[in-house]
Amino acid sequence: MAKRDKPGSEEAAKLAALSPFELKDELIKAAGGGAVERAANLSMLNAGRGNPNFVATIPRHGFWQLGLFAMREAERSFAYMPEGVGGFPKRDGLIDRFDLFLRGNKGVPGIDFLASAVSYVRDQLGLSAGDFLYEMCEGILASNYPVPDRMLKLSEVIVGQYLRREMIGDHPFIGEFDIFAVEGGTAAMTYIFNTMRENHLIKPGDTIALGMPIFTPYIEIPRLNDYQLTVVDVNADVEKNWQYSKNELDKLRDPAVKAFFLVNPSNPPSVRISDESLEYIAEIVKQRPDLILLTDDVYGTFADGFVSLFALAPKNTILVYSYSKYFGATGWRLGTIATHRDNVLDKLIADLPKDAKKQLHHRYESITTEPDKLKFIDRLVADSRTVALNHTAGLSTPQQVQMVLFSLFSLMDTPDAYKNALKRLIRSRKRALYEGIGISFDDDDSNQVDYYTILDMEFLGERAYGRDFVEWLLKNTEPSELLFRLAREARVVLLPGRGFGTPHPSGRVSLANLNESDYRKIGRAIRALLADYVERYNVSTGNSLDKDRVL
Repeated sequence: MAKRDKPGSEEAAKLAALSPFELKDELIKAAGGGAVERAANLSMLNAGRGNPNFVATIPRHGFWQLGLFAMREAERSFAYMPEGVGGFPKRDGLIDRFDLFLRGNKGVPGIDFLASAVSYVRDQLGLSAGDFLYEMCEGILASNYPVPDRMLKLSEVIVGQYLRREMIGDHPFIGEFDIFAVEGGTAAMTYIFNTMRENHLIKPGDTIALGMPIFTPYIEIPRLNDYQLTVVDVNADVEKNWQYSKNELDKLRDPAVKAFFLVNPSNPPSVRISDESLEYIAEIVKQRPDLILLTDDVYGTFADGFVSLFALAPKNTILVYSYSKYFGATGWRLGTIATHRDNVLDKLIADLPKDAKKQLHHRYESITTEPDKLKFIDRLVADSRTVALNHTAGLSTPQQVQMVLFSLFSLMDTPDAYKNALKRLIRSRKRALYEGIGISFDDDDSNQVDYYTILDMEFLGERAYGRDFVEWLLKNTEPSELLFRLAREARVVLLPGRGFGTPHPSGRVSLANLNESDYRKIGRAIRALLADYVERYNVSTGNSLDKDRVL
């Protein structure tokens, strides 16, 4: 790389301060694209963002067919008005009219799915088919406010069954949990941080722990003036396939640590926490019954036999799950927050000092006659609308309908055909990438999820070329230099791993948003870049490393 291409110290400092997602825009510009350009630009390979290029088609077909049926129902109500005015669906005879609709559209995509969904709700979940169909019709028409505001009644039951299957599985689970439907995982994060602050569960100067590396907003939010939290890093070890050691997890034993936030499977390494580590955290919780846990499990549905920390320590854990990645639905903004009905958050609020409880009583007294008994999850709902607008809170009802249809699609897929197809798709892309780079491909670790892969240049460089080469590379390059060279010279965009809290220079590659041939091209571009640095190292030091060595 020519010396003039290397960022100056001032420019490098500015770039280092950017979030990885903002730095991505600079990399896209360097690759010749606009800051808002999407991965569909065929001349640029943007593996920087995790938006998948696949979508779940069957439940989407079901959504549109359900919408057509609901429109017929709306038009029946005010059929005497030709000006385009409809009304609410009518409960009487709804199931019979739905059966006629199914028979009249036999063979149309989505129809068989809808028939199976209503049957499953009635026969397997034991719910009223008529009540379910009415909730779905009214919901897809968006003809009423979300009632209940936290989540539609039967929708919560069905989504709860989905979360039980995907997040808990066969693990023993005692008790029930409540769900708040939110605008994706990002809204979940925003609401949780805010309500924890408003209810004195965290305050400026308090200490929280973050499982590192982690989705970058978890790093950035605690630093904001709104929170001003002290952060303890619980670091996963790249040499142990991104698992937490017991020594790192023992940081949670410190009573100063109020909460532990983690993403599982991790982002960006895409490795699920081992069963041993989950059990170890659960043991720590027994000694720290006041410890709040938040587990963001958006990638759990890509793992084999996934079990959430929510299953092992349910009373201490806030579960965040998003439908965005698994169903290819980032634009829908579908997420959930779940808490056990007997949880530590409610206990901590009940044990607050009198002055704090008096202040909270006043905060919530306009929405309930018993504000002191308001559950944490219902405080989340109220705070999401600044309390005063609680009566209009809740996720848009068409969004909830699509969430329910996604859930039913998965619940009815007993052989996991959709899940296994996605796993094959993603892992074939990883193989193509690794083969292009020249990295030996190891597919034996059951904790690997592979939605992303992180290329740790220090770890890989030392493994292939030795520590001397790594020391030279770190001394002679800026952290973002490799990424900018990839962007300028190969039109390849990756995200910097350091922005997610990885200790070494690295790049995050999303394996979800490009085709297999593209990942092979990306791998070759990375390989050529590494070969160039090896040649420069050889010239600079007089050594003779083999640039074609397998990493």
